[in-house]
Amino acid sequence: MNLVLIVSDTFRWDYLGCYGNDCIQTPNLDQLSADSALFVDGYAEGLPTLPARRVILTGRPVTPPVYIPQKDDGVKSFGWHPLFYEDVTLAEWLGQHGYVSAFVTDVYHMMKPGKNFHRGFDCWYWIRGQEGDPYALPDIRQVRDLLTQTTLDPDETSVPHWVIQHLMNRKDWASDEDTSVARVMIKAAKWLNEYTLDSPFFLYVDCFDPHEPWDPPADYAHHYYADYQGLVGVYPPAHEAEMTPEQVRCVKAAYAGEVTLVDQWVGYLLNTLRQRDLMDDTLIIFTSDHGTMMGEQGEIHKGETRLRNQCTRVPLLIRHPESQAAGQRVAGFVQHHDIMPTALSIMGLSAPERALGTDIWPLAIGDTSPLRDTIVIGWSRYASVRTPRWNLITPWTQLPAGQQPVRQLYDLQTDPEELDDVIENHPQVVRELSEFLAEYLRRQASLTKGTVQQVDSSAADQVMTTFDALPGDA
Repeated sequence: MNLVLIVSDTFRWDYLGCYGNDCIQTPNLDQLSADSALFVDGYAEGLPTLPARRVILTGRPVTPPVYIPQKDDGVKSFGWHPLFYEDVTLAEWLGQHGYVSAFVTDVYHMMKPGKNFHRGFDCWYWIRGQEGDPYALPDIRQVRDLLTQTTLDPDETSVPHWVIQHLMNRKDWASDEDTSVARVMIKAAKWLNEYTLDSPFFLYVDCFDPHEPWDPPADYAHHYYADYQGLVGVYPPAHEAEMTPEQVRCVKAAYAGEVTLVDQWVGYLLNTLRQRDLMDDTLIIFTSDHGTMMGEQGEIHKGETRLRNQCTRVPLLIRHPESQAAGQRVAGFVQHHDIMPTALSIMGLSAPERALGTDIWPLAIGDTSPLRDTIVIGWSRYASVRTPRWNLITPWTQLPAGQQPVRQLYDLQTDPEELDDVIENHPQVVRELSEFLAEYLRRQASLTKGTVQQVDSSAADQVMTTFDALPGDA
């Protein structure tokens, strides 16, 4: 049995038709969902981009995350670091069981110097040009006209470097085939078409869209706002109040257009699988790392204090090649670290000891016993404690000097959209959930540490000894 794992960054669960959205066009993923088990209560475990992918690829929680600074990476966040030396990745494990693996991505954070997320793959392809990827020289003079279409002042010296970089990277786009997600899916499809080996394969396809910058081809945004224009979605501020109503409409249309763009090109990949007659022996999984705020509570973008369902809940579709659980809607908390052991179980393989997630497939084929009644989701210094009734958002560790903590509580029974903070009304609930979090973190702390690089000092000493033994200058 082959495995195709598709991850789409910042893809909101409720922007899919199969999750109940009747406005956003996602026909290809909706078709996939009809043949899949759809997990209703899927959530991240560690956020954002890199922590989430460490969880997905290793089946191991990362909360509470550790802080490992990297000189060459401007993202200074807990958990934002390479795979640990001790981790066993899905590609490495499947390689030990005779699989050939390939990795196609435009998520440049995984490919920065010092990162090692391609570890274990037999081949990997980095599609260049997303966001701040230094693919072209960031020359502001060449993109000043494009800057005038964003929310930024083109003459302002504080224009973020990555915005200039993105505009340079995309300035020659002529059609949607030039977009990053299209090039990712085209490359993945090409790999499938050229694969001739007898071994089963694992294809990991990871696209950055619909992550910011929200910059779809205009036709896609026009589906959602006929008067859409400009590049307002490239760098919108964090709150609706900082924009005009017209700009807000354009931003929302841009994000929706990105979602449909991703669906279009995921469909291209799925069609390739059909054309190659691979659907009957390939397990297909689709998910996202997280979502984003899109106007709820007046907020735009994700953030470590915004651990509400719009940001932390994720789509999760698992299509069994024998059509098991096709069309089933599966209730109950599941998280990213469950994906690896579940995939391996369906494929008839055990999971490595370091994979601490749970095989959730029994939920899809009839086991109604909930796996968990409480889950924890971490992002840097903040955590969410979620039950079927409550969601508590709170710092789990000390904040930097001068930074005021954000603490919020949502009653999901009366407020499923998580719009009204009721923390002042339920001190006992806050106390109980805080105690649960403290105990959870104590149990998990030893499990989320590791080494980024292991050095065999004896081997290094041997090299030096050999070097010292070389004849010197006469």
